[in-house]
Amino acid sequence: MTHVTDHGGGVRSIEVPIPDNPLGHTLVYVVDTDRGPVLVDTGWDDPASWDTLAAGLTACGTSVTEVHGVVITHHHPDHHGLSGAVREASGAWIAMHAADTAIVRRTRGTGPDRWFTYMTDKLTAAGAPEEHLAPLRAPRRPRALPGFSPALPDREIVPGELLDLPGRRVRAIWTPGHTPGHVCLHLEEAHPAQLPGHGRLFSGDHLLPEISPHIGLYEDPDDDTVTDPLGDYLDSLERIGRLGSAEVLPAHQYAFTDAAARVGELLAHHESRLTGLLTLLATPLTPWQLAERMEWNRPWSQIPFGSRNIAVSEAEAHLRRLVKLGRAEAVTGSDPVTYVAV
Repeated sequence: MTHVTDHGGGVRSIEVPIPDNPLGHTLVYVVDTDRGPVLVDTGWDDPASWDTLAAGLTACGTSVTEVHGVVITHHHPDHHGLSGAVREASGAWIAMHAADTAIVRRTRGTGPDRWFTYMTDKLTAAGAPEEHLAPLRAPRRPRALPGFSPALPDREIVPGELLDLPGRRVRAIWTPGHTPGHVCLHLEEAHPAQLPGHGRLFSGDHLLPEISPHIGLYEDPDDDTVTDPLGDYLDSLERIGRLGSAEVLPAHQYAFTDAAARVGELLAHHESRLTGLLTLLATPLTPWQLAERMEWNRPWSQIPFGSRNIAVSEAEAHLRRLVKLGRAEAVTGSDPVTYVAV
């Protein structure tokens, strides 16, 4: 069954399924403009997802072929996956922030062998055990990976500027953290139900009602810049909290009000988590050892292979924040490198 919600004021959402994922679906928003519907995200590249998106657009009184443009909050495949198919069917443009477009371009030019080598090196440096590394070195590993041919955007989302959506006022807000080029979109129009506040916010994965989004590392193997994605995320949260939007339209779960309260919860969550990690770092730990000891939504023994890679990336992001704050440091001469609270 196709689930479509009318949010009023020419904005609807379609629940586009994500195969084999506990999130269940991505909320793809359909925004009416004077030149036809514009989508905020598109959903996962899967036949069932495509059929649901197409049926949802029909339920909205339009069709895939009528789509004027696609605005991508960030490059992840549950948001950007169907963008190319939509463009092929309709001739729509695709817009994305330059930082995420760079990742898309790098992904399109990276073969699976290079990806496996890079992941093996990263996980080795993080202290992963050999039994975890072995599948990455296996000669029968897959020759292709999902999401390795994402559509290359043809427009750039420029932070602070209004998007080219005739008849609408939608301003891009750069909110790095979940990805380097994540953007929220501020619909600078009166709320259709006259809720108090300043317009509505398409928040992507930056601000969700019940989930703290993953904050990991997205690094170019050829660039040795040390980034601080968690610091970027926390700064971005504070900016969104000050916006005072009347309602938040996220990419998962459901629409909600009082963005400032949710921002406060997330800031407190991350401060509590950083404090808890300092307790764990009373003795030196590698990023892998830290990830093993962190609290997740299930015990470490039940976390599957791919999710462990994501967890280690998140542990490293938290370590970088602690190091930047002067609350932890790398142990000189350790190999793989360990970190300790200071």
